[in-house]
Amino acid sequence: QVQLVESGGGLVQAGGSLRLSCAASGRTFSSYVMGWFRQAPGKEREFVGGIGASGRGKYYADSVKGRFTISRDNAKNTVYLQMNSMKAEDTAVYYCSTPASQYALFYRPSEYQYWGPGTQVTVSS
Repeated sequence: QVQLVESGGGLVQAGGSLRLSCAASGRTFSSYVMGWFRQAPGKEREFVGGIGASGRGKYYADSVKGRFTISRDNAKNTVYLQMNSMKAEDTAVYYCSTPASQYALFYRPSEYQYWGPGTQVTVSS
């Protein structure tokens, strides 16, 4: 059973930084792509970005490109989301996610199927 647990959320001032972590278990972590999504109150869930199984390929939504960085440590079964130059509009619950298939594409949000419980990120302006 795949389990994902996010951590690192909290309150940060606009312009500040925060790093989220997502610990995965239940299967061979290094064989699967990983992604981050977020959902703000009253809005649809947004695909923030994804990373390939080896960590070489990465995709970012335009809204976070140049400010957020996704990385992974396959030895620790953990994926990270480094968030810099944060804005009030980054306020949301952030979710870690991964597909069921090893052949899923990291830049295709429809392929993500397993989800963590989420962690709240609040950016004060």
